[in-house]
Parts: sequence; C-alpha cells; structure tokens
Amino acid sequence: MEHSQCFFPRELIKRINTPLFILNPAYDFWQIEHVLVPPKSDPAGQWRRCRMNIHHCNSNQIETLHGFRKSLLNALRKFQQNSKGGMFINSCFAHCQTMSNMTWHSTTSPRINNKSIAEAVGDWYFERRRVKEVDCPFPCNPTCSNMDFT
Repeated sequence: MEHSQCFFPRELIKRINTPLFILNPAYDFWQIEHVLVPPKSDPAGQWRRCRMNIHHCNSNQIETLHGFRKSLLNALRKFQQNSKGGMFINSCFAHCQTMSNMTWHSTTSPRINNKSIAEAVGDWYFERRRVKEVDCPFPCNPTCSNMDFT
C-alpha cells in the first residue's frame, strides 16, 4: 500500500485482520461540521442551522446528508463480509455514543432491530450472533436522540 493511503479508513479497513467492531452514526454531527460542510466552506451560512440541528435541514441538505451516509456504507461494503467484524451504524445525528449510558445502554438508547449499542457489541464480543446492524436513512429511527445545538 502506498504510505499516504494509510490515513484513509476506507483503505486501512481492507487490511485489518484483528476482530473489529465499528460503531458510528451515519449522520455524525462532528463529521458533518468539520468534514462535509465546515463553516469556512459555507461563507453565506446556508448550512448553519442544519449543522446545529438536523431537523432544520432543507430537502436539498437532507439529500446531501443521505449521500454522506451512502458513501460511509459504500466504504464499509467489503467490511460487511468480514466474519470477525461487527458494526452498528445508526441514523442518529450524534457523535461518541459510547461515552454515556443514555446512548450506550438504557431504555432511551438508540436501537436497531430492538438492540441497543451495548447489546449489539455484547452479542458480537461473546460471539452470540453476527452483528452487522445498519439503520435505515434519517428520519426513520424514532429511538434516536438527535443532538440540538441551537
């Protein structure tokens, strides 16, 4: 592999042999703000409200966010075939879902197929089942607690 390619998760993940669990929201607000539409790339502020609260996004912005989700899932396509790997990709407007019991494992945790993040990780870790949980596109998941920075 060319050394510069090591910085790109899309390339790096193809070569990981160690069991790995990927947990990421498809609408990670940090990635949206700092990678997809950083403030400097939006001098007119058309994305400001959307970056602060996904419910304030217009239909064109939602379409762009769905494209962002699709690119994540495309990057993970080969990983989905990895028998040692697990994943939980929800449709929440969130970031760092493992730091709080509210998102990790509680009655208000985001769920996919009625499994919390902790339950999915546990099933994968203890090899109770294959875990490749991928949520439907926003706004389909009523269990998401979407962040609001307004």
